[in-house]
Amino acid sequence: MMALSNSSWRLPRPSFYLVGIPGLEESQHWIALPLGVLYFLALLGNVTILFFICTDSSLHRPMYLFLAMLAAIDLILASSTAPKALAVLLAHAHEIGYIVCLTQMFFIHAFSSMESGVLVAMALDRYVAICHPLHHPTVLHPGVVGHIGMAVMVRGLLLLIPFPILLQNLSFCQDTIISHAYCEHMAVIKLACSRTTVNRAYGLAVALLVVGLDVLAIGVSYTLILQAVLKVPGGEARLKAFSTCGSHVCVILVFYIPGMFSFLTHRFGHHVPHHIHVLLATLYLLVPPALNPLVYGVKTQQIRQRVLQVFYIKGSL
Repeated sequence: MMALSNSSWRLPRPSFYLVGIPGLEESQHWIALPLGVLYFLALLGNVTILFFICTDSSLHRPMYLFLAMLAAIDLILASSTAPKALAVLLAHAHEIGYIVCLTQMFFIHAFSSMESGVLVAMALDRYVAICHPLHHPTVLHPGVVGHIGMAVMVRGLLLLIPFPILLQNLSFCQDTIISHAYCEHMAVIKLACSRTTVNRAYGLAVALLVVGLDVLAIGVSYTLILQAVLKVPGGEARLKAFSTCGSHVCVILVFYIPGMFSFLTHRFGHHVPHHIHVLLATLYLLVPPALNPLVYGVKTQQIRQRVLQVFYIKGSL
């Protein structure tokens, strides 16, 4: 047994076979159409957001700087998932190399963690802006915003670097078929024929740590915001205060609800059809990047005005 185990370490690392949407192979090209539209919207919307924020000095404020971080993360997150998923669904390019698979897995999970951290930073920005408006420019000046962005990035990298490192210690048997449209951490772990206790425990700990602490921080921020707003006299003033948080709340719901459902069904939802889980897990990585620019574009007056100005200028030419 020991000789067999040692020999498996010297075997070349396998390539993986991505099924796509298991059970829906005959209609995968139709499923690729809305996924392609979502990816196009994600590219167009987030590039537009980044362009307006980078070129307009009036938008160099904490709220928009955090929004620029969110847009950059969404671009990387969508581009880490969609091209290979679309290649699997449309061109039947099912094979993916071992290192490429681990790299894709790392980018997806690391940047999902970073997006969660940016949402916490945006909740902090709303709390300071509403509860301590006079101190907002001094508390969240560009230097502090930059340090927060760096901390979010470092946290995502440090927490997720062990994922591919721990996977390197696993040995894989003949079955290297991933019933997914991309390299998802738990889907890869399930293919291993060696003990995966450490991998599973660390994956669960990271998920609970990131999501648990981030949701708690966002919940505390909005509880304090709600208390402050309810003390404001006048319904119009309260409505204006709530409206400044509307877009952020929408983005939070779009990000966390599908993510939590995907996480729970992967570990405990044994009665959920597998193709439903794979579809939701794929949409979870594409819907937020596609919808976030639309939500902020509609809800944020400054960005909406910049878009209208661009179209007005083009129309007048």
